[in-house]
Amino acid sequence: MAEVGDGGDDVPAGAAVFPLIPAELGVHPLLLAVLHAVVFLEGSGSDVLNPAAAQEQLEFIAACLQRLDGEELRRVREDLVTLAGYGKSERWPKASLQFLKNFLDEFGVK
Repeated sequence: MAEVGDGGDDVPAGAAVFPLIPAELGVHPLLLAVLHAVVFLEGSGSDVLNPAAAQEQLEFIAACLQRLDGEELRRVREDLVTLAGYGKSERWPKASLQFLKNFLDEFGVK
């Protein structure tokens, strides 16, 4: 789901980034913030961040996501479908679309 930085604009090479999503899509800003963090932590190379520290943070994020239920969980599911539709229209790579489709399962959200 990540584009990997090439080292330009003061971003280190190997830093994974989630694309900027237009506000008009109506995706909850906190979900977008989580996706940006997850992509960075999962996709960035060891020259950018410490893998053990990144894994620990991903586990904390998973624990928080697992608290979602009811209306909040419904909204996240809808927003992920919206993002996948947007990604498909923008011709994102298949792996990026799979990331969105499997996101909640990968973090243990039922």
